[in-house]
Amino acid sequence: MANDPYLTPYRESVKEHGSDFKVTLWASKESQYRRFRAFSEMCFLAGKRILDAGSSRGDFAQFLLERDIPYEKYIGIDGLDEVIDFANSRGLPGAEFHAGDMLRDSSLVAIGKPQVICISGTLNTMTDDEIAKLLDDAWDATSEVLMFNFLSNRVGTTAPRQLPPARRLDTLQWMNWALERCCLTSFRQDYFYAGHDATIMMRKGEEV
Repeated sequence: MANDPYLTPYRESVKEHGSDFKVTLWASKESQYRRFRAFSEMCFLAGKRILDAGSSRGDFAQFLLERDIPYEKYIGIDGLDEVIDFANSRGLPGAEFHAGDMLRDSSLVAIGKPQVICISGTLNTMTDDEIAKLLDDAWDATSEVLMFNFLSNRVGTTAPRQLPPARRLDTLQWMNWALERCCLTSFRQDYFYAGHDATIMMRKGEEV
């Protein structure tokens, strides 16, 4: 698999942590689950075919199962063979995981004809052009909903400074991106202290 810069921090993390939770580069499981809770509160996920673009170890599938949110099918995609092997070894019911670079192969985000595509924590190491490509491909591939989160640059004065490899994204830029494609768009930035993280949900229906 090509050594694309946006995957480099995760490849380095695999070398250090293997399949341990720390490979995800999340600060903690609680911070990961706060983002997952925002997804589950913004969108009715039960009975849906869900594709998780940048799924890592499959922790979002585990989160849904723990909370009795019975998806129809869960497809996880990630660029690292090691975390995909671990995810498949977990035996999560109704879930399957595929390794591949979504920026090089846009067909990956269409596997299983997803009704809902979720992108959590995946965008923060990408360039704006890479983000736009992945979001465009995901919006084309989903039949109902696209949800994605990112580190917001419209934070409170007490928010911590974000250090590399992740970066804060231009929140208004990506809200405008969403609204140019979909008038049925929701936004949340209330689930972390000082507005640290933001989530956008786009629902297909009466499109612009």
